Amino acid sequence: MKTFCVSLISLFLIVSCKSEKSETLIAPNIREQSISEKIANAHGFENWKNVSEVKFTFQVDRDTLKGNGRSWTWFPKKDKVILKAKYGKIEYMRHERDSTHTSTDQGFINDKYWLLVPFQLVWDKTATISNPVFTHAPISNKQLNMLTITYPNEGGYTPGDAYDIYYDNDFIIREWVFRKGNSKEPTLTTTFENYKTYNGIKIATDHKMADGNWNLNFTDVSITLVN
Repeated sequence: MKTFCVSLISLFLIVSCKSEKSETLIAPNIREQSISEKIANAHGFENWKNVSEVKFTFQVDRDTLKGNGRSWTWFPKKDKVILKAKYGKIEYMRHERDSTHTSTDQGFINDKYWLLVPFQLVWDKTATISNPVFTHAPISNKQLNMLTITYPNEGGYTPGDAYDIYYDNDFIIREWVFRKGNSKEPTLTTTFENYKTYNGIKIATDHKMADGNWNLNFTDVSITLVN
């Protein structure tokens, strides 16, 4: 009887050990999101996989002088771009572009960057992103989190540029500083404001300088999801 009890206890221990081991093996390995991912997701990045078309007009209103603007239609899944501007319409496939499209594509990359900079933080794999610090924002003087994204000195249309991005505790971008060629002095400093949500994508439609006499803004914004 004693032998039977010992055997039973041993069997129980073996089964328990196997059970604990199995539970350990199936435990999910949850990876902590990076700051870049948290910023992107706070602006709706999880919805981007369903986006089939993006439309927007990029324009700058400086004092009483209004720019004509550039109106874009982008099909990200096809990488197709259509520009409508004062001088006409241009349509091209980005992966098939040639030298005749260089100027247009530079404009597109610039305007799209302003529109979707939270997503660029995860799209731009060649860029270097600093650790965040808590500091005063340059325009509002509010205490915000700040990280810097720096581009390599070769490749792209504006190599070596850097952006200091200021975001709140909800990971929403509130201001930024553009530093051309990673210069120490700011090249351009603006706000991110008048946020609007288009099919789950959160976009700052106004970017103003400190004096308020300059506003880069987006109009006619629409984002279409896959049916």
